[in-house]
Amino acid sequence: MYHTKTEKEVFEEFKTGPKGLTTSQVETNFGKYGKNEIKKTHKFQPIKIFLQQFTSFLIYVLLIAAVISFLLGHKIDAIVIMAIVILNSVIGFFQQFRAEKAVQGLKKLLVQKSRVIRDGKYLEIPSKELVPGDIVLYEAGDKINADSRIFEAKNLQTNEAALTGESLPILKTEKALAKEIILAKRTNMLFAGTQIVKGTAKAIIVSTGMQTEFGKIAGELQEIKIQKTPMQKRLDVFSKQLSFIIIGMVLIFFLLGVFRNIDPLETFMVAVTLAVGAIPEGLPAVLAMAFAIASNLMSKQNVIVRRLPAVESLGSVTTICTDKTGTLTKEEMHIQEIFSNNKLFNKKLKNLFLGERKIDVKENENISKLIKTSILCNNSKFEIIDKSLKFFGDPTEISLLATSLDFGFNKKILTEEFPTIEKIEFDGERKMMSVLRKNKRGATLYSKGAIEKILEKSTHELINNKSRVLTPGRKKILLMNSQEMEKKALRVLAFAYKEVRNENKISEDNLIFLGFAGMIDPPRSEVKEAITACKDAGIKIKMITGDAKLTAMAIAQEIGITGNTLTGSELEKINDEELSKIISEIGIFARTTPNQKLRIAKILQANGEVVAMTGDGINDVLALKSADIGIAMGKRGTDVAREVSDLVLIDDNFASIVGGVREGRKTYDNIKKFTKYMLSVNFSTIALVSLLTIFGMPLPILPLQILWKNLITDSFPALTLVFEKGEEVMNSKPRKEKSLLSGIWKFIIFAGLLNFTVELIGYLFGTFNSYDLNLIRTMVLTIGIVFELLFVYTCRSESSLTKIGIFSNKWLNYATLLGLSLHMVLLYTPLANVFGVVPLGLNNWIMVILLGIVGVVVFELKKYFNHKVIK
Repeated sequence: MYHTKTEKEVFEEFKTGPKGLTTSQVETNFGKYGKNEIKKTHKFQPIKIFLQQFTSFLIYVLLIAAVISFLLGHKIDAIVIMAIVILNSVIGFFQQFRAEKAVQGLKKLLVQKSRVIRDGKYLEIPSKELVPGDIVLYEAGDKINADSRIFEAKNLQTNEAALTGESLPILKTEKALAKEIILAKRTNMLFAGTQIVKGTAKAIIVSTGMQTEFGKIAGELQEIKIQKTPMQKRLDVFSKQLSFIIIGMVLIFFLLGVFRNIDPLETFMVAVTLAVGAIPEGLPAVLAMAFAIASNLMSKQNVIVRRLPAVESLGSVTTICTDKTGTLTKEEMHIQEIFSNNKLFNKKLKNLFLGERKIDVKENENISKLIKTSILCNNSKFEIIDKSLKFFGDPTEISLLATSLDFGFNKKILTEEFPTIEKIEFDGERKMMSVLRKNKRGATLYSKGAIEKILEKSTHELINNKSRVLTPGRKKILLMNSQEMEKKALRVLAFAYKEVRNENKISEDNLIFLGFAGMIDPPRSEVKEAITACKDAGIKIKMITGDAKLTAMAIAQEIGITGNTLTGSELEKINDEELSKIISEIGIFARTTPNQKLRIAKILQANGEVVAMTGDGINDVLALKSADIGIAMGKRGTDVAREVSDLVLIDDNFASIVGGVREGRKTYDNIKKFTKYMLSVNFSTIALVSLLTIFGMPLPILPLQILWKNLITDSFPALTLVFEKGEEVMNSKPRKEKSLLSGIWKFIIFAGLLNFTVELIGYLFGTFNSYDLNLIRTMVLTIGIVFELLFVYTCRSESSLTKIGIFSNKWLNYATLLGLSLHMVLLYTPLANVFGVVPLGLNNWIMVILLGIVGVVVFELKKYFNHKVIK
């Protein structure tokens, strides 16, 4: 709590003074506090990260299947399964490897050199050698390298956006503050990782390394475990469910075989083959492809995906917690209203209006003088770089300069015409800035600042281009008008001037009041529509900002964020249980701290919400890493925020998130299409073999033939489902499914029975017509392949094939032709002997094709009647 202590008290605590520590004190403190650097509590071990990729239950199942396949002599299947497992693990390793570099990003933010006073001498030392008690010197442009208590400040302003989220420069002083002052308001402290933007300072180091606010965040960051994505959780549940189902079905088949006095070894081999055949070994590959395709599409919408599973996770999001500045707003201050000559003017685009009447600014003397004052008492500047206008300086002053350009004024011309004589910079006590400039008659003093201070210094007001006495009553009226602007969350800045005869003596008294302007960081034009789209999709939006309550509420109202408002101080007064009960009703959190942002995310998650959290600074990394989806800013975000995040918004635009949600939902839908297809066709084979075994009939299909069918139908044709463009997904609520099997059981059972039926018909037809057993098995195998290659088309959509275009997925068309071609090669080459199949005649092919087509037509009719019932 060094912000509560006086300069003398801090000096006494560290036994130092303006001349700095002695050499012996430095050595003692270095031994006590250690290096000024970010330490890691856990050693980074790449091999450990790689091995973690093999902890998924589905991976266990696939590894067991690979071993069994190898032992049974099916080496190709074993190799394919192992290749899929290794590929999946390598992708996962590189994703997590990048995320673990977050702490390294924190280290890079610390500067390498510092200017200190030791033994009364000015020295430059490596920043890692700083110790508590050191006296440090700062000037504009310096990055702060340790937490310090200011004891001398001259026009000092810092940029603390990376740590506190405050977008505007912070005015710093050396005065002691009250104990309850929050971190963002500790104006007598300098924090590691932030930067000096104006002025100079002397400060005493009070915390270094892991004890700084910066270091504390780094320490907490290392303790946070990476959350499993919704898809990973569903996959775990799905894998366990599938394993139990397969084991149960295969065990039943084995017992039936033993009961029917079939050779136990033969029964065991068939049972194991059925088990391997039922496992959707292509699922990891489908996930990787689906995520990669969606990632590519999202990059075109200005979203970079850092962790591939986050693609689907974004589609599962139920609540988005978003920053205000730069994400919902433009991060540019714009003048919205001007009060002058006792009239309220509104700025729209590049024009000024009085009511509905457009005003010629240069012809209006009062407004013209106010705009000129805003330029001539202004430190910002602009340059044309690559044919584009670039502004440099304080955001508030930039807004004034930009407005003057809109109205046709040029600062460069005016400053040449009225050169500077003397300048009094803005400071915290005066709350105003003044510039004395030479003119043909002598000089003019131009002033701007807080309206209370400008009115206090003003004796007259310019009305109709004439100076009138400014009475106390009139000042009250002007203050009331300014308060109306403040209620709209506008930042108010007042302007005044006076003619000066004695250029040697500058005084800010006896000014002529010109008026005041109200400015705001306006919402992005596309944000309102994006928020409406989120609401239609059942996603709740919560604004979490460090800005004032009125400002947050005004922006929220304009863009359509609804709900009650809770401030950081109010948040501190309620416990987690109380917050959990009311958090669903809160739409706006204002004046929040980084820890409160983290707390909000955890409470929402505890309430069952899937949370996406946006952030850009050091202060956001804990919340970003704890959230289900961490979304960092690409333009204004810090390296560490980007490293911790799952997604990065290239343009910092909230609207880009909505495009990501859409792609995430489409991706999940495509994954479910694959799952439905795979399980439908794989389980039908188990059912057919089991049924015929019960009745003591010969196997309808051999183990090797089962694996061949899986290769033809479960590989490329099934994989092409991830290329589907998808259907409208933004008019339904977010998914809250616990498994991939949720909501698709009816589909799997119906489709499985359909596949089972057509294969059974083929088997019985061949049996009743006394076909050779090899021919019967060839027909069953071919019917299954043809049905499944056609059935994959109907799995593409819940809608009819005629609506989406039967052959609109070109990759599926290629895969189908490839599958049929490979099967023809098998039937009509010497390979047939290896697999126990025989060539089919014309009549056989007619039977095969008819059964395949009839099966698909029946399923399409089912979809038609389902839609008719819903309507």
